[in-house]
Amino acid sequence: QVQLVESGGGSVQAGGSLRLSCVASGRTFSNYAMGWFRQAPGKEREIVVTINRSGVSTYYADSVKGRFTISRDNAKNTVYLQMNSLKPEDTAVYYCVADVSADRLGTYLGQYSYWGQGTQVSVSS
Repeated sequence: QVQLVESGGGSVQAGGSLRLSCVASGRTFSNYAMGWFRQAPGKEREIVVTINRSGVSTYYADSVKGRFTISRDNAKNTVYLQMNSLKPEDTAVYYCVADVSADRLGTYLGQYSYWGQGTQVSVSS
């Protein structure tokens, strides 16, 4: 089992920045690809970004390219999501996820075995 705990959510104005963190425990962190999904009110959960075990390969949803950056520190069992130039449409609950296929940049919910509890990000105009 892998436990994921997110932090760093909050409320900001449009154009602002937030940094989300996700700390993993329970298994060897570097054996997992990591990612972030988000779910806005009334909408389906969607992929935001993923990163492979080494951090060399990443995938970004078109909606966040150039604004969000994912990174990981395997020594700290932590994955980060730096979010800049935030927009009201980025408002959602953000979920940290872990994939046992360590080099797969999965974009489907079912590809991720482990999920955090979510952290709320609210962006006002």
